[in-house]
Formats: sequence, structure tokens, C-alpha cells
Amino acid sequence: MRSIFVIGDSISIQYGPYLKEQLEGDLGYDRKRGDAQAMIDLDQPLGANGGDSSMVLAYLESLEALGTKYDILLLNCGLHDIKTDLVTGSKQISLEQYRHNISEIVDKARKMSNSFVWIRTTDVIDHIHNARSRNFHRFHSDVLDYNAAADAIMQEHGITILDLYGFSRKFGEAAFCDHVHYTDEVRKLQAAFITGYLHAKFADA
Repeated sequence: MRSIFVIGDSISIQYGPYLKEQLEGDLGYDRKRGDAQAMIDLDQPLGANGGDSSMVLAYLESLEALGTKYDILLLNCGLHDIKTDLVTGSKQISLEQYRHNISEIVDKARKMSNSFVWIRTTDVIDHIHNARSRNFHRFHSDVLDYNAAADAIMQEHGITILDLYGFSRKFGEAAFCDHVHYTDEVRKLQAAFITGYLHAKFADA
């Protein structure tokens, strides 16, 4: 049986148990470890939380040095990259640096996996997020810009893109349980969306 390995932010942590359940019997499931540590504060990239693109790249580099190989790698980063300083307005990772990091991530991921799937960064609704987040802001325009940058790189290399952004956005403002995370029902639907693709592409391979 083939297996997937997930590296992603807190959105992936939250839909992860449902994805694992829905894939059971067809595809194995694992992810970057440390759920308990990550759940202490989902805004802080600890443990299972992959964090921004620089953190994801460093994580892949550390595993590459150990000779780690994946069967199917599901990967996402972006929400931490677009964190915006309340005073300076600077991003945690600039768009230029994000492009560089994603290019390097693609290079590592293709070498370290038999199949690589990119998951687009999910939505931010400015007035919801920035009314509830006191330490940093995020903006929908940045989600669009960073997703577009990653899209272009994935398309250049012929890498599958799963549009979790577009899928999740159709549920509107009611989909959010806080500033950026989703209700339990939406998490189940996100998992089903990803599962549908994975079953069609890999379950019988």
C-alpha cells in the first residue's frame, strides 16, 4: 500500500485526522510530527506545524541529509509567510524570498519523493482575521500573490496543484472558527476534497 506524508501548516493539522480516516485501507498516512506541541498555539509553528517556506525548506534539507525518501509528499506553506508586522508592514517572508524558497522546496521534494502534490494556501478574510489577531495581520491580497507565485513554479515543473484555497473559499465567512482556522465540518470537507484526488490518482497505483 502506498503512503502519503504531509508537511503543512495548522490548517493541515486540523483536517489531518479526517484525511487519515478517509484514506484508511487505501493509502497510509503520516505527517511532520509533534501535534501536541503544535496545538499549544496554532499561530506559532512548532512541532507538526510546518511553518513558513524557510522552515519547510530547512526541514526538507535536514531529512535529505539523512537520506529520507517519501512515496507521496503533500506539501503546503504560505500562511506563515504572509504574516505582516503591525508596525513596519513587512512580511515574515517577502514574496521574492518565497519564490526562491518554493523553487528550492520543489527541487528537494522531487528528489525525495516518488510523487509530489502541492496544496494551495487557504483564504484570509481581512476584516475577520485582523480584528481577531493582535500580534500580526494577514491580507487576502497576499494570499493571492503568494499562491500565484507558487502556482507558476509548480506549473513550470508539471507538479499537481490541489486548489484547497478555491474549495474552502466557497463556504464563505461562516467557515471560520477564529481568525484563519476552519470549523470542524469544513475540516471534514477539506479532507474529503483531498481524499478524492488521492484515491483517484494513487489508491490503485
